[in-house]
Amino acid sequence: MPDFPECCDPAELLDLSGRKGLVTGIANDRSLAWLAALHFRQAGADLAITYRDARTQPYVAPLAARLEAPIVMPCDVGAPDALEAVFDAIAARWGKLDFILHAVGSVPPADLHGRLTECSAEGFAEAMMVSVYSLIRMARLAEPLMQAGGSLITLSYLGGERVVENYNVMGPVKAALEASVRYLAHELGPANIRVNAISAGPVQTRAASGLSGFSGLLAATARSAPLRRNIEADEVGRAALLFASNYTSGITGEVLHVDAGVHIEGPVHADAPRPSPEAVR
Repeated sequence: MPDFPECCDPAELLDLSGRKGLVTGIANDRSLAWLAALHFRQAGADLAITYRDARTQPYVAPLAARLEAPIVMPCDVGAPDALEAVFDAIAARWGKLDFILHAVGSVPPADLHGRLTECSAEGFAEAMMVSVYSLIRMARLAEPLMQAGGSLITLSYLGGERVVENYNVMGPVKAALEASVRYLAHELGPANIRVNAISAGPVQTRAASGLSGFSGLLAATARSAPLRRNIEADEVGRAALLFASNYTSGITGEVLHVDAGVHIEGPVHADAPRPSPEAVR
């Protein structure tokens, strides 16, 4: 078993031995998908890891090596046949799949930072395709490999439920993602395939650290949250592990908030931009 950082308990209580999982959306060692992958592997799962393109490959490949991943492939979900190639490789090597972590999202910067009324049709279509339709495609490709049932997990954000200042086009996109979780749960339930989302609070990732005013949003969230703090990325990873395990065998169509409880409070006021899609992965 690989050497894990201090955030992970070396004696993982949940056992995923013999299970096979696909993790998408690792961009670097501060991605939420990375922490989830650490917990999956620590619990004994074998993982297939994807990276977006040649630009991200140098950051992801060493992490995949630490996870001892036997399948490491590029996968730009917007490229024709990219997802199909990944699932073909999984079918050829394992012949089955037990769980997926879907943690991808993208929107052109001009559309991300502009008002919703100013979002371009192309930007809106890209955001929906990468962030939402890719989950639907993964569900379709995974279903034949999940003959014994399985778990699909995606990452969302509070801006999909209520207005978060400056979240703009990603609000409707995350709302569509959460609605898709419910419909996929309905359709795949008879096959014992569960579909759930984790609505993560803002996390200080490498991408988020470059956003002007992001520290203001973190401070405002910590003031508003019942726990009076921001979450740690590892808390999202542990929640993902729970969804991948049998301990949530009776839960599907759910949006689990891992946000220190801020979703039950009033609006978070901060003179800061919202977290980028990377910040909530």
